[in-house]
Amino acid sequence: MKFTASQIAGILEGEVEGDASIEVSKLAKIEEGLPGSLTFLANPKYTPYLYSTKASITIVDKTFVAEQQYTTTLLRVDDAYKSFSKLLEYYNKVKMNKSGVEEPVFISKSATLGTDLYIGAFAYIGDNVTIGDNVKIYPNVYIGDNVTIGEGSVLFSGAKLYSETLVGAHCVINSGAIIGADGFGFSPNEKGEFTKVPQTGNVILEDYVDIGAATTIDRATLGSTIIGRGVKLDNQIQIAHNVEIGQNTVIAAQTGIAGSTKIGSQCLIGGQVGFAGHLTIGNNVRIQAQSGVGRNIKDNETIQGSPSFNYGDFSKSYVHFKNLPKIIKRFDALEKKINDE
Repeated sequence: MKFTASQIAGILEGEVEGDASIEVSKLAKIEEGLPGSLTFLANPKYTPYLYSTKASITIVDKTFVAEQQYTTTLLRVDDAYKSFSKLLEYYNKVKMNKSGVEEPVFISKSATLGTDLYIGAFAYIGDNVTIGDNVKIYPNVYIGDNVTIGEGSVLFSGAKLYSETLVGAHCVINSGAIIGADGFGFSPNEKGEFTKVPQTGNVILEDYVDIGAATTIDRATLGSTIIGRGVKLDNQIQIAHNVEIGQNTVIAAQTGIAGSTKIGSQCLIGGQVGFAGHLTIGNNVRIQAQSGVGRNIKDNETIQGSPSFNYGDFSKSYVHFKNLPKIIKRFDALEKKINDE
């Protein structure tokens, strides 16, 4: 699909400086731009590439002043980075603008389907499922009984939604994600064997939640595992039964959250963080990568380490840790001197 500079300017509310009829069909980095591609300049350190890029169109800030000759057509906007991001979003919508029902699929007769759907081949839709308008379900998606999916949500190939799962509007569930599997609940008996504790709850994803590839979210033992509105989860995250995550919290890859832990809103959590169970994490908390969290955290704290503690204290302690061999050497020298005396 091709777009002219004039058409793109209309989408971004920008101004064309150069050939308004020039066409592009792909996106590129400014240093790798070729004819027929569109790129952008937001970071000043990449400015030299503007004068050599072969990209047909380059998005720049309205305040940009060229100091050398260039061949690319400029598209001037208020914020080049934000405009390019907006264009990426628009491009994705166009690229994924599929509709209709492919064959073969299985759709239960008791399912309720909205309008303008896309259902890819080999999808399975169980009994009493309710699917809103403009939902896209890619091939090989499994949707269990009594699942509800809100309007505008997208389920990519291989996603699995177990029974009773509730998905809000405009959610994105990436390939290999498993939503609503049994929680890790076992009870020991007198023989030292472990008996499965039935997991009878469900998972609720509120609106505008993004779930990364191969992320798993377990159903609750009782009640619901709840992922709040606007939460963004990276790939390969494990969320256990009865966990609750507040609105607009972002969690990076390979994090694990044990059962019944509650995480507040607007938190930023780095990769490979581990949470013990039954904790309460406040709002606006920042947790550095590879931290081990074993205690409750108050609002607005920033922590690091395993076990984790205040980030400022961690940084000071780490300086001493790095110097520990030198300190021990000095200590041994002083001890030897004292003993010699």
